[in-house]
Order: sequence, then C-alpha cells, then structure tokens
Amino acid sequence: MGRTLIKDAMVVNEGQVQRASVLIENDTIAGIFTSDAPSADTIIDAAGKWLLPGVIDDHVHFREPGLTHKADMYTESLAAAMGGVTTVFDMPNCVPQTVTLEALNDKFRHAADTCLVNHSFYLGATHTNLDQIEKIDPAKVCGVKLFMGSSTGGMLLDDAASLKALFQAATVPVAVHCEETSIINANMERYTSQYGSEPPVKYHPLIRSEEACYASTSKALEVAAGTNVHLHILHLTTAHELNLFNNHPLQSKQFTAEACPAHLWFTDADYDHKGTLIKCNPAIKTDADRQALRLALTDGRIDVIGTDHAPHLLSEKQGGCKSAASGMPVLPYSLISMLELASAGIMQMTDVVRLMCHNPAQIFSIKERGYIRQGYKADLTLVSRSDQGYKVSNADLPNKCGWTPFEGELFHWKVCTTWVNGRAVYNEGEFNTEIKGKPVEFNRL
Repeated sequence: MGRTLIKDAMVVNEGQVQRASVLIENDTIAGIFTSDAPSADTIIDAAGKWLLPGVIDDHVHFREPGLTHKADMYTESLAAAMGGVTTVFDMPNCVPQTVTLEALNDKFRHAADTCLVNHSFYLGATHTNLDQIEKIDPAKVCGVKLFMGSSTGGMLLDDAASLKALFQAATVPVAVHCEETSIINANMERYTSQYGSEPPVKYHPLIRSEEACYASTSKALEVAAGTNVHLHILHLTTAHELNLFNNHPLQSKQFTAEACPAHLWFTDADYDHKGTLIKCNPAIKTDADRQALRLALTDGRIDVIGTDHAPHLLSEKQGGCKSAASGMPVLPYSLISMLELASAGIMQMTDVVRLMCHNPAQIFSIKERGYIRQGYKADLTLVSRSDQGYKVSNADLPNKCGWTPFEGELFHWKVCTTWVNGRAVYNEGEFNTEIKGKPVEFNRL
C-alpha cells in the first residue's frame, strides 16, 4: 500500500483543532506532523479541509440476513463510507434473528466478503439464550442487544428476574432499547378507538410516549444497579429521561446514553411535511425534548451519537401509526448533519468527534480505533465546507432503499474522502469496492 501523506489538514482530535499532516503507512497512522512533513508515495493536499477520525456508529441495522430486499451489508457499507463512517455495530433483528453464536459467526463470515467498513455484531437477548450470552468472546463481540419495548418480535425481555440474570451474566456492554410495552399498547388502543385502525402518524409520539420511554429506561437502570454490567441506553428521546443520567467522567460511568441524528434534527412539527418518513421507535418528540437532547450533547449526559440507521423501502413506509414501518436510513448524512449543528453553535466540531469517534471507542473498549494517534489504524474522514452549500437529493444515494429523511435539506458540509484501514474506500463520489473492512477487536479481559 505504500505511504500516503494527508498534508496541511485541520486535524480535529482529542479536543483540539490544529493544522497538521498525517502519514499513513499500510493500514496504520505512522505519524502526525505539525511541521516538516516527511515524503510519501502519495501526497494529498488537504489545505482548507478538516481531518477527523473515522466515525464509529454503535447502532445500525444492515438487514442481512433475511431482509435484503431493502438493504444488505454491501449496500449499507457503501452508505457508511459515503458518510465518513468507518466502523459499524450491527443489530440482531434480522431473519433469522442473531440470537445464537452460530448465527453471529455466520454474520462475521459474510461480512468478511461483503462489508466495506469495519464491523462487529450484537447478539440479541431472549428468554432462552443466556447460555449463548455467557459464551460470548468479549474480544470479538461488541455487545448484547436488549429490547425492553415492543419494537422487535421475539426479543422482548422486560421482567425484572430475566433482566437481572442477563445483567449479571454479561461480559460485554448491554445496549438497550427502552419503551414500556404496556403503556404503548394502552395508548394505541385509545388512539385507534378515537381515530380508527390507522391513526395519523402525528400521533406516533403520543402513542410511543414520553411516559413509555421514561418508565422503561428508569426500570433498566434500577435493575442494573448493583450489578457490574455496563448498560448503554440507546436513542434517548425525552428531556425527562435525561434526568436519569449524570455528567461524570466517561470512564467512571456504569450507565451511558446515546442520541440519534433524527431526534437531534427533527421535531414532532415535522410530521406535517415529512409524514412517515420520520416515523421511528422511539418516536421523534417535541421541540423542548430536542432542545434538551442538544444541550446534553455538551454537558456530559449524552455520551454517543449513533444513527439507528434502519432502511425500509418507501412502499413499506406507507400508512400511519400502525402499518407504516418504523425506521429510516441515516448513514450518508449522519456526520454531515451533526457538523451542521456545530456550525449553528449547538456544539463544537470537537464535540462531534468526541461523541461519534472517541466515546464509542472508549465505551466499547475498541482496540486502536477512534482517534488520530500514531500506531492506531488509519480510519479517517476528510470533510470540507462551503458557504453556498447544496441540497440533499435522493439521487445521490448508493443504497437500495433510495431515500433519506434529509432530502431537501441545505447542507454546507460534505465528506470528501473516507479511509478504512489506510485505504480510500470513498473519494469524491467514487467507491473502491475491492476494499473490505475488518472485524473490530476489543481490549477486554
């Protein structure tokens, strides 16, 4: 592969922004130079651009196996690379569900041939697979996924005894979807009695309500207290839930929290023109909730921004609260949308990097990724900004579903190049599909 020098970029890393040149040798960062950069086989003039660590997305649904009519590892890793994402952790709610070590290993084998970015996979928790969870290799598997809400059939686990047993057995982080099913079901019954069998989507955040989120999240934290489990609460959506989390240093936290671009960008007012395109679980809620989530990005209560990238065909998004599929494809614009928030003063570029690169690496104990450091893997993304900007278009997307909830938004940032293990998998709209990512390794005892 030789030596590549990314020259004179504004390097955003570990709380600082400084002009520097980064040398890549084979798959590794060989050096960072603020002056007198060395020679290289390939020199990339990055003046006027920003160099970030590659984004680590702890929460994607690549739909393979079994749901490949709408997405697969190849197409969604294209979307990841386009968005500056170099590592993904994929969820288990595919067909068959990833609830056995055999199914988990099948995913790893398939990803080796098809996934353009680095990867690991969650094992899903059920009432009957504690023996599988106990046999997880903590150096290989990112975590266990726990559904404490009526989002995915067959993996609902919400009774205290089963939760306690899982938390005591887990040797890896447990990532949790928190919504209280009984509250959701009661709300659905009330709204269908009032509005018919298919309530309009604007009622989705009232059916999958603040109360349902808070009840489930508080229960998860309460049951986990007194165990050694690291609980990672996914896609927080409410100001009320944020009261359950603290701003202690990350390394001392037993409980960490994720927010998603969709909940940081949209509000319930957007259902009027976006409709079911922004229907997701848990639901996008009020402007007050969004403002609280945005504040928590910089005060230490939110630790990670992950996408919950969940592609569906547009035909599957038809209907209302009951029949329209929940979830949206986010990866191509996740980093870009968060850089837009930085430009708006909601956070700093260093916060974006902390939340999307450094903190996922720290929470999941990822080996040699997530930072621009000598000796670390050369997972990098180069971005640029223009005052004129551009409007997001579905026509630019590489994945199967062919749409994004961000269509029509005016963005000023764009991803120029994405390097995975030292090789440019994406560059100015072109992909090198010969490149394949690597399974992530974890520094865990």
